[in-house]
Amino acid sequence: MPKAVSKSNGRCHLDVRWIGKNILQAALKRRVLFKGKEGMVRVVFLHPDLGIGGAERLVVDAAVALRSKGCSVQIWTAHYDPQHCFSETRDPDLPVVCVGDWLPTSIFGYFHAVCAYLRMVYVALFLVFLSGVEFDVVFCDQVSACIPVLRLARQRKKVLFYCHFPDQLLTQRRSALKRLYRAPIDWLEESTTGMADCVVVNSRFTARVFRRTFRSLSAVHTDVLYPSLNPAAFDSEVEDLEGLVPEKTWMFLSINRYERKKNLPLALRALDALRRRLTPEQWGRVHLVMAGGYDERVAENVEHHAELKALASSLGLEDNVTFLRSFSDRQKTSLLHNSTCVLYTPSNEHFGIVPVEAMYTRCPVIGVNSGGPLESIADKETGFLCEPEAESFSEAMEKFIRNPRLQQEMGEAGRQRVLERFSLEAFANQLHKYILRLTE
Repeated sequence: MPKAVSKSNGRCHLDVRWIGKNILQAALKRRVLFKGKEGMVRVVFLHPDLGIGGAERLVVDAAVALRSKGCSVQIWTAHYDPQHCFSETRDPDLPVVCVGDWLPTSIFGYFHAVCAYLRMVYVALFLVFLSGVEFDVVFCDQVSACIPVLRLARQRKKVLFYCHFPDQLLTQRRSALKRLYRAPIDWLEESTTGMADCVVVNSRFTARVFRRTFRSLSAVHTDVLYPSLNPAAFDSEVEDLEGLVPEKTWMFLSINRYERKKNLPLALRALDALRRRLTPEQWGRVHLVMAGGYDERVAENVEHHAELKALASSLGLEDNVTFLRSFSDRQKTSLLHNSTCVLYTPSNEHFGIVPVEAMYTRCPVIGVNSGGPLESIADKETGFLCEPEAESFSEAMEKFIRNPRLQQEMGEAGRQRVLERFSLEAFANQLHKYILRLTE
């Protein structure tokens, strides 16, 4: 039995003193590791849940980029699962510290926002008052409520806030009670975002939305820092997909978390519409892979995955669709390399890293003509920008079947576009400038 647990009258008790002692010892070790590199700028990343979404991809890439520039980096989070994460976070040179995972993520299935704010405030409090870690700059994203806590540090620390999208726009307010509940949360988000020393957004689209949403922050300058990708993760050896998906002539791929806002039914309805455009022989050589981030802790992931399978069944698409959940990085790379094109279905997406990843692997993209894809995809050059309708998507999909050369031509153009506009080197240089500016 662990030393932290003792038995008395058949019951187990936690030894709080033992736990406290070991927390402080672990914090001291972290402090030594982080301070041991003299002359380096020390950057701490604060992120709510270090899973495998687009926001997490950006945080990991940012940490890797700053490390390549000679900075010392740590990632602090309220949840981290080594079995459900990006592979870079398992590298000992990229320390991940997880605290506060015992705090609830919801209360009876509600109050997700409040719980997320409390969890991040706890992480910030632990970092400032219990960890003993010395740092120069904090890079935080998604939850700005932790910024006031960072102001309580013994020596004032600089904060860079990366705005993927205003949180208050990511929820619906259909009832007066919901609007009343969200009012103080929205006020807190706006006021604490304004406390950051530097605010960066992921696209020109998000910059416009930021100004419209946070009216009291009109004087705050927002720079655009496009997300990038780590080429090493996509230049690795391609795995054989045998046993994972059927081998077909035309494989269309959808990559997104199993969330309703991603409009994943559009991909299935587009496939159904495509069937009516093809001969039976052609249709038999077409397949769609619905690959999505999936976390059993998230009820929406579980529910929406079941909804999508039911929709595919109702449309009679079972033989032409494969559903994948929480695939590995290497599997994703192999899927991109072996696909005819990617179907990117969200509307008004803040930026969307998937089109950039696809284009880097020479895989064209069919995306919705709104939001970030307007800045990443070059219409009719690296893919197609369409109305969020099944017929519009299926028309673009048919072009790849009718013209065998289209995939290669658009694939090469997409690769060049990423190298010119979204390279890791450009991302690292720009981010490093912000960090150095904050430490002057």
